[in-house]
Amino acid sequence: MIIRKATQKDTPEIAAYLMLAMEDIVYEFIGENCKVKATQFLTNLICQEATQYSYEYCWIAEIENEIVAVAVVYDGAKLQELREPVAKEIKSMFSKDFNPENETQIGEFYIDCFAVAPHQQGKGVGSKLFRFLIDEYVFKRNETLGLLVDKDNPNAKKLYLKLGFELVAEKTLAGKEMEHLQFKHKQTEI
Repeated sequence: MIIRKATQKDTPEIAAYLMLAMEDIVYEFIGENCKVKATQFLTNLICQEATQYSYEYCWIAEIENEIVAVAVVYDGAKLQELREPVAKEIKSMFSKDFNPENETQIGEFYIDCFAVAPHQQGKGVGSKLFRFLIDEYVFKRNETLGLLVDKDNPNAKKLYLKLGFELVAEKTLAGKEMEHLQFKHKQTEI
């Protein structure tokens, strides 16, 4: 498995993966239950720079030149700045205001979205990509890594806890009850 930064040409595949991970939330954001419109909305944002879902914040896992997993990770301190183009796109496409709860904050790099191809689930692809992200952000960059997990998804929470994430808070996002987990570099005492 190869893990690499996404490029703009990966936009269609990234959009499909983001829909896998957050279809219900996207529908809530845009106010419509239309997969075609939701996918187009995400595609418009992914192919741009400096948006919450931009390709420039995506990591891609590939097996034999097939994208099998995607993770969107950005600096939580930039949330409001990265959301501005999202709000503009929603206003332009759907004539709707966009002002959801803050899902991240200063002091963490946030895994906004994470998805594995259905035919690759249960094969360790997700765990490998998470271990890569932990190594990249926590151990190499000395940053805290954060994410939200739906309370209705205990299997995902179990995986995150097994990888070393810890529960730090509860949050609501787009009407869903979520748990905020973080992975921090632990300083060992001498």
